Amino acid sequence: MHTLTILQRFLNAAHDIQPNFLKFCYFLLAFALISCGNETKTIPQAETALPTSTDAAIESNDSKKIILCFGDSITAGYGLDDTNDAYPAVLQAKIDSLGADYVVVDSGVSGETSAGGNGRIQWVLKQKIDIFILELGANDGLRGVPLTETKANLQAIIDAVHIKDSNIIIILTGMELPPNMGQDYTTEFRAVFADLATTNNLPFIPFILKDVGGIPALNQSDGIHPNIAGHKIVANTVWEVLETVIKL
Repeated sequence: MHTLTILQRFLNAAHDIQPNFLKFCYFLLAFALISCGNETKTIPQAETALPTSTDAAIESNDSKKIILCFGDSITAGYGLDDTNDAYPAVLQAKIDSLGADYVVVDSGVSGETSAGGNGRIQWVLKQKIDIFILELGANDGLRGVPLTETKANLQAIIDAVHIKDSNIIIILTGMELPPNMGQDYTTEFRAVFADLATTNNLPFIPFILKDVGGIPALNQSDGIHPNIAGHKIVANTVWEVLETVIKL
């Protein structure tokens, strides 16, 4: 489905949505617009997703375990002046404060789809990984990508990680869509993540933007991406599951 068609449906449905949920719908609508601007992004650009400072930390701390955050603009910290304010870096600060031997690697690419992630996963897997946080699929839903394709791509990423090393722990995160996409599609989209988590027996975060999506005070001026305060909440949401699998 073309993105403009999705936007038109959104506008037609907007007046029938309750005010509080409408805020979240506008959040996702704006997210789709940003995604459109990234549709031409090529896979080689993903190589910039690993911060130099983090690479240096890995090289000098080979004994530490690696938590790799693999996702889109939410993971990449799009729009922040300092990527150290993005949720992966907030997780690192939390882990450091607890004295745990983990390095968090931010491998997020703005505008990334599940197909894009599947296309770059082999490059990402060249490094050591102990915990893999998979945060992809939102851009698929907002573009109307067939759910079978999204599910297949996410499963392929999961399979690639487990082929790399069956001991790698994968944490799957989910996303929500506005109702203008149609009740069936919205429900089935949500179920994709839950089904993958159940089928693969993965630790699961149902909605990574819980308590952040659609709340102006927790998002940047574009109303799209979490601000510093928003990323702290996202980090807390991820931490609720992450702390159950890391060794302190």
